Amino acid sequence: MTSPFASLLATGTRLWLDSVDPELVPRHRDWGFTGATSNPVIISGIVRSGAYATRLRELMEGEPDNDAVAWQLTDQIVRQAQQVFLDVWRETGGNDGYVSFEVDPLLEDPELAMRHGQRVERYIELATRWAEGHDNRMIKIPATPAGIDALEEVVARGVTVNVTLIFTQEQYERARDAVWRGAQRRPDLARFKSVYSVFVSRLDSYTQAHVPELSEDAQGEVGILNAKRIWRANVEFWKQHPTPLRQEIVFASTGTKRPEDPPWKYVVALAGSDIQTNPPATNEAVAAADLEFERQVDQWPPDEVVREIDRKVDRDRLLEVLMEEGIRKFADPQKELLAEVGRQRSAMSGSGY
Repeated sequence: MTSPFASLLATGTRLWLDSVDPELVPRHRDWGFTGATSNPVIISGIVRSGAYATRLRELMEGEPDNDAVAWQLTDQIVRQAQQVFLDVWRETGGNDGYVSFEVDPLLEDPELAMRHGQRVERYIELATRWAEGHDNRMIKIPATPAGIDALEEVVARGVTVNVTLIFTQEQYERARDAVWRGAQRRPDLARFKSVYSVFVSRLDSYTQAHVPELSEDAQGEVGILNAKRIWRANVEFWKQHPTPLRQEIVFASTGTKRPEDPPWKYVVALAGSDIQTNPPATNEAVAAADLEFERQVDQWPPDEVVREIDRKVDRDRLLEVLMEEGIRKFADPQKELLAEVGRQRSAMSGSGY
């Protein structure tokens, strides 16, 4: 019998792990995964586990600034994952095998009250810095106003980007157009690669809380419909603007939130193209299940469901709420990571290290 992941890969989907945990990466590589992604939630969890306690002490001995220590450790963890997938990057000529590195989410923290122009400059500066010298590292930049305004210059400098926190097609189009402008400023397109991380399950969490009037048939389908529409728009755009490497959609936030949904709901619905970046718990559920996947990415919900969703869901309000939540969900773990480094430094000082 074909394994669930082999069946999924056979549909045309490629799989990235939504983690850079060194205990998880090799196992997922064995399952056929060809990339990974990091974010502050993931890094903070790894540090709290104590897996890098010795390395953390070493870094703190030579660096008094907790922020610098946190980023040095993040860089090391991502580098280790990159090594696991470097053979994929080489074999595919740069089409796959990437590990994503997220720039500082505190740039968007409302408490810092940075001006828009300052944010843009910092995105450009940090993206350039953390990309330098890395073949198979993608730099994650959020599709916020400042993030989008930074994309053209970042891409023009040769940085490979993963545009994240995409909730609507309008966001995607603005980000994609900025990326394409930057690509056209390069001497050539030989190594131009970009992906666009469309968040899926968070849209269904939003409608369950804020659009309860959706029918039973429509509730829980908003994230899937939205992701498929953006996927189709991406396919059509790059058909008209062909490049040596594929410019792809990453289906992100694919872990289910509603208890009545099977854990592989979004994995099944989006099978057939581009990239799914699934959390470890979702992957474990798929691995243990008796599943055989078929291409579904270009299959739409019934017309009446599509019309109902378009009629009842205010996309501007959806974007406002989800972007605010998304910024907080990345900024808060980064603050927790810095606090954890501070706690461990205090403990180190108290123990006589």
